[in-house]
Order: sequence, then C-alpha cells, then structure tokens
Amino acid sequence: MPLAIGIDIGTSGARTVAMRADFSIAARSAVSLDRFGNNARDPATWWSAVGAALTELLSGIDRAAVRSIAVDGTSGTLLSVNAAGRPLAEPLMYNDKVADDTILAAIANKAPAVSAAHGPTSGLAKALWFQRLPGVASVLHQADWIAGNFSGRFDISDENNALKTGYDVKARCWPDWIAATGMRMEVLPRVVRPGDVVGTITKAAAGLFGLAHDVVIVAGTTDGCASFLATGATAAGDGVTALGSSLTIKILSDRPISAPQFGIYSHRLGDDYLAGGASNSGGKVLAQHFPLARIIELSALIDPATETGLDYYPLPAAGERFPIADPALPPRLTPRPTDDADFLKAMFEGIAAIEALGYRRLAELGAPRLTSVRSVGGGAANPAWSAIRQHKLGVDFLPVLSDEAAAGTARLALMGASAAGLL
Repeated sequence: MPLAIGIDIGTSGARTVAMRADFSIAARSAVSLDRFGNNARDPATWWSAVGAALTELLSGIDRAAVRSIAVDGTSGTLLSVNAAGRPLAEPLMYNDKVADDTILAAIANKAPAVSAAHGPTSGLAKALWFQRLPGVASVLHQADWIAGNFSGRFDISDENNALKTGYDVKARCWPDWIAATGMRMEVLPRVVRPGDVVGTITKAAAGLFGLAHDVVIVAGTTDGCASFLATGATAAGDGVTALGSSLTIKILSDRPISAPQFGIYSHRLGDDYLAGGASNSGGKVLAQHFPLARIIELSALIDPATETGLDYYPLPAAGERFPIADPALPPRLTPRPTDDADFLKAMFEGIAAIEALGYRRLAELGAPRLTSVRSVGGGAANPAWSAIRQHKLGVDFLPVLSDEAAAGTARLALMGASAAGLL
C-alpha cells in the first residue's frame, strides 16, 4: 500500500509519521534535538534530527512504498539563505523579538490593522531584518527550509507559514503594502497552498534515504495547523482545543476572522479558514501550584458535576493575549479554598470558562457556532477537567484520529500524492 510521510520539526525534536491512503498510521518515530548538541536553533541540528527520525521511520516500513513527503514547522521561525539554500545567520525563532524600532514602525504604518504581521515577533519583522545580510537570496520559514533539503527548492512557502510574514490569505498573494515597508519582494518565497506538489525529491536526498526518485515533495504547514488536521476535524463549526502549557483554540470557519484587538487571526485551509487564538492560561499556571503527580492525585477527588462558585482567571503572570487582549490583566486566583482539590477544581473551571469565552468571541465575530470539540495536549487526558470543560461548552467532545502534528502533515502529503496520481 502506498505511504505518505509527514515530518514535524518542533522546538524539542523531530517527529515523523508514515500514513496509508485510508489515514491509518503505518509507523512513527521521534528524535530529540539535544541528541545533536545544545543549540536547538541551529538549522544543522534541525536537519540532523529530521534525518535521524526519517531513517528510523524508514527502517520499519517498505521504503519503496513511499510516494510523498510534507513538512510542518514552528510558526514564525525564519532564516535567511543564499541561492544554494545555505543559512547565512542564526535563525530567529517563533518567540524571538526584533528590537529595531524602524522596522516595527514601518510595519505599523503600512500594514492593515487585521494583518498578522504586526508586532516584534512577526515573520515580516524578521524578514526585514534578514534582508540586510549580504548574499541573501531568500528568507524562508523553518518548514520551507527543511522541505527545500528534500526538493532542492529554497524559494517556496505555504499559505499557513506565510501568514505572519504578511501574506494575504484571502486574496492569495503578497499584498502591495509589504513593499512599502521597505521589504525587497524578490527575497520573499513564492507561496502555494498546503498540499500542493512543489517538486520531486532530489537525487541526493533520494540516495541518502533510499527512496524512489519519483517521490513528490508537498507544501506543508505550521505545527498548529498540522495538529488541527491530525484530529480529523473537517466540518465548519468543528473546534480543536490544545491544552498544553498554554490554551489554544481553533475553529473551522467558512470565512476569515481577524481581530487583533482580541488576539484572533485566521489561517487558510483550502477554501476554508482556521480561526482562533492562544491564551496565556493553561497547564503552565497549574504547574506553578502543583506537580503533575499531585494534579493526577487531586483530580481523582474532584466531582465535576458540582461547581465551586469561584470565579478564577488563572494566569501564570500578569498579561493575556486571547480572548482578552490586555498586557496588564492580572491573574485572579483568590480566594483560595483550604482543600487543594477544590483549588485545582476552581482553576480547571476558570480555564474552561476562558475556553468557552474564546469560542463565543469567535462566533460573535462571524465564525460558525461551535458544534463539537476535539482536544489535544497533556490536559486532554484528564477526565475531571474534560468533564468540567464539556459542561461549560455544552457540545459533543469527539475523539481525535491523532494528536501528532506529523500525522496532520502526512494528510497533506497524501493530498499531494493523490493530486499527482501516485495513489
């Protein structure tokens, strides 16, 4: 049976999934970045981890069955390369800030208010910084560069990674205002849709991994979009909540929702949009008060059918991004019950209320009404928290097909292979 491979390169490691045409997973692998040194922002480390993870994956499958490969990476991580694709400087990671006030002012003055390119961590700010380097031929996103090592193309990106660099997902082009910021348009990559075939594997990459020379390389996506795709959510109104160190929600919408004042933006997925935002609340604030083992112990004592009556807004520190955008918003975690289980329960309730407000905010701005939720991340495995969340949201909680971003990217690789007639 033909196979498609999805590769996820993240902040801690590389993960791969081999997927069959029926979306079942044939094999998976994971390799930590620290296996190759202590610099997780070194592109050579990224490529070494990807190579090791892919080699491990291929050792357990029929590599002759591989038809396509796609890559996802962290949103907003950029690097500059020369014409041969060689990095010219250390990348700027997704959370790195550009401190040049001239660059930030140029974007603020020219970018529409609804653009995701605003702010010191935006892809456009980083691209403007990198274009100053001598010999720069392209400014690429992390996933673009990894895919380029397979295709030999270091001038292509996808609509999802390009969003924070200023790409207009509705008009499907780089808008004219970007040039007005001083950006040299010729160093920005050509943008295609996630799932589009961008080329075939190079002879060198095929030889390195023992793959056929007709394997196609498919445009990938961001890690967040890949995680959504992995769950199996496909209909307007389907929501996906990620309960990691922070709380991230996304809903599939038939129209773009952009409201920077609430920390909301939209990626494009085919003819639909993926709207949402990320709160500073989540697992990080829980970990400030209890270790994981204690959270598990206390959760077993919680009755989710009753409520504490406490109105918490759990934050690890002052400042919130979504669904309230307020850099000074203080945490609200008082009064504290004497019983630790009640305190944890009140925090669960507070985070669930933030999640519900997030989905309501999206609906108020034009997104579809929430019809179902799929949950990923460590918090999704907590039964008490899940029951509290379902009570707050009032919709069906559906199982996920997979909680691995690489599986979502493998679905894009299948799409490309199908379009190329390889399935």
